[in-house]
Amino acid sequence: MNTVLPFAATLEVRDRCLCFRAQRAARALARRFDAAFRPFGITNGQFSLMMSLNRPEPPTIGEVAPFLAMDRTTLTAALKPLTRQGLVEIVPDKTDARARRLALTEKGHALLTQALPVWRAEHDAVDRLLLALEGALDLDHLRDGLGRLGEANRAAPHASDPKGETP
Repeated sequence: MNTVLPFAATLEVRDRCLCFRAQRAARALARRFDAAFRPFGITNGQFSLMMSLNRPEPPTIGEVAPFLAMDRTTLTAALKPLTRQGLVEIVPDKTDARARRLALTEKGHALLTQALPVWRAEHDAVDRLLLALEGALDLDHLRDGLGRLGEANRAAPHASDPKGETP
């Protein structure tokens, strides 16, 4: 059987798919911020991961993974180059020997302190770019909508999962 999917289906996905548009925008932003962070020897993903560790008390892997919308295995793999570079350390929890906490090292704090002004400048440039577009976006609503979508997706069952369990 030779079934051909109509081209109209491709156009429908292109025009409607939030995932496609979010991935495309994320790749464009990632390239921009990767280039900005290259002098520091980190990627935008590593910057975000390290910033998520900048807390009064070092968080556990179990606290950081959902915050970054990552599974624990992926987070553990992402931490390896940061620990090798001496930017992050994995330390045992003081009260629960089974738990591990993620702490920025002094070198990690110093790198974030240097990289933050670059991040701010890049964000200012992206904001100016978006505001200059015809039909300028309301950036606060865009950020809020993306944040809500990330939270709603974590809490809501997927249509393909009849039990309502999220992966």
